[in-house]
Amino acid sequence: MSGSSEAAKRRSGEAEELNSPILASSPPHLLAPSPSPRLWEVDTLRGVAIVLMLIYHFTWDLVYFGLYQANLLAGPWQWFARGIATIFIFVMGISLTLSDTRERRRLGQPPSFKKYLGRGGKIFGLGLLVTVGTYFFIGRGFVIFGILHLLGLSIILAYPFLRSSPWVNLVAGLVVIVAGIYVDRLVVSYPWLIWLGVKQAGIYMVDYYPVLPWFGLSLLGIFAGYSLYPQGVRHFALPNLAAFPLVRGLRFLGRHSLLIYVIHQPILIGLLVVLGFGSF
Repeated sequence: MSGSSEAAKRRSGEAEELNSPILASSPPHLLAPSPSPRLWEVDTLRGVAIVLMLIYHFTWDLVYFGLYQANLLAGPWQWFARGIATIFIFVMGISLTLSDTRERRRLGQPPSFKKYLGRGGKIFGLGLLVTVGTYFFIGRGFVIFGILHLLGLSIILAYPFLRSSPWVNLVAGLVVIVAGIYVDRLVVSYPWLIWLGVKQAGIYMVDYYPVLPWFGLSLLGIFAGYSLYPQGVRHFALPNLAAFPLVRGLRFLGRHSLLIYVIHQPILIGLLVVLGFGSF
């Protein structure tokens, strides 16, 4: 009798689990073991982008103060900058899937749009501060829609895609990128579509990352996140290098990438001015 009673309890527990609101409301690619808090390789990749960004922006400061001669708006230096941005945007897409999965498990339901609106709005607001700062600091060429504007808006726009199949994100990402290649040829006399990728005649920016095509990289990152880290768990073999000193340093930079991005230029420029290598 006791064995029959235990079997009945197990069947009852399984039925309750299958009918639980968490599983019933979760897409198939979000059902799995609990994810680890952070993935060392994601933070490390973001940390690598931070180091490359510091190199590029320090070089930009040297050029601005006449200490080094280079054309940073074209050629190899521009490809270098685009490569850095590609890492940031793509990794952001992966990170969105990981954080979304964690929140689903913590709350028992998908996070609300309000969370993404607030998070994206905060980063977009920092982008507006960059707009104001560069307007007064460099004047012509100031940032109207740069990487922070894009990241902030992308977080907001990504919300419905986080509820979609990974394959929807793959297709949508490729479509956005192709559309961006077409839109890049367009030049108009007004500024209202700069954010989208339609350039205004006679205007250039030292930092310009419009929605078309760059939001497409976010969507490809979401595809990669749900494909490589379904349920927030790594599903491919990778040696654990998290304890290596260099990797630990990069992970630290990756975990604090937004703060570093916001404060690094005032610090670099301030140091050059204090040391007598530049002046306003």
